[in-house]
Amino acid sequence: MGITKSEIYTEEQNKLAMQLKAIAHPARIAILQELIKANACICGDLVTELGLAQATISQHLKELKNAGLIQGTIEGVSICYCIEPKAWKNLQAELNGLFTSYKDINNCC
Repeated sequence: MGITKSEIYTEEQNKLAMQLKAIAHPARIAILQELIKANACICGDLVTELGLAQATISQHLKELKNAGLIQGTIEGVSICYCIEPKAWKNLQAELNGLFTSYKDINNCC
């Protein structure tokens, strides 16, 4: 039985790809920007701020949470969301490492 394609990559490569895939939607970027701007947990203000349906917001929050980029806590009948600090710092470090590893030597194509 052959290996799956994800198994030929490192755990870090797979995790980074999963997180970037989760971010790769304008609504999710907007959600992350709102969470960052609030610098606190948000419990339902996203529908008003973004102008999207509650079901749409919930689906995007689920994807971001599954990728580990946000965390949610239950407060009464609401779920409050905020940035997951460790995951966010790790993503930043991974992307910084990727971008700074490129050295422009001007001898390509």
